[in-house]
Amino acid sequence: MRELSPKTLTIVKATAPVLVQHGVAITTRMYERLFVNAEIKAMFDVAAQQSGEQPRRLAAAIVAFAQNVDNLPALAGAVEKMADRHVETKVKPEHYPIVAAALLPAIRDVLGEAATDEVLEAWGEAYNLLADVLIAREAQKYALEAA
Repeated sequence: MRELSPKTLTIVKATAPVLVQHGVAITTRMYERLFVNAEIKAMFDVAAQQSGEQPRRLAAAIVAFAQNVDNLPALAGAVEKMADRHVETKVKPEHYPIVAAALLPAIRDVLGEAATDEVLEAWGEAYNLLADVLIAREAQKYALEAA
């Protein structure tokens, strides 16, 4: 598994307070960007989107990730829940870059100039690490389903 540099860890952790404040706006914007893809949109619970539950849930997960990026074992329970949900909705490894392509610009859309290239680069690295963790766990779950 890849490791994040100390610089990336510092930047991601430093963004946690901003994410507490603006996380739901970021995830709401991310879903707006993501749902231009009808195939991806069909994978989501429309009611959870309309109620704001899904953007709030994702924002909370992103905040928890930022706060614990240097202690990933603390996120094991959350990773397990996400992996279960992803297997249930048939998320595949090829979906992760699509989400990144919606999430990172959404951060800039909401935070403007505060989302420097350095911040977005750090979050891109952190996202890829989390994606690797989820993809690996989901692969195990898909293999168990197939057995």
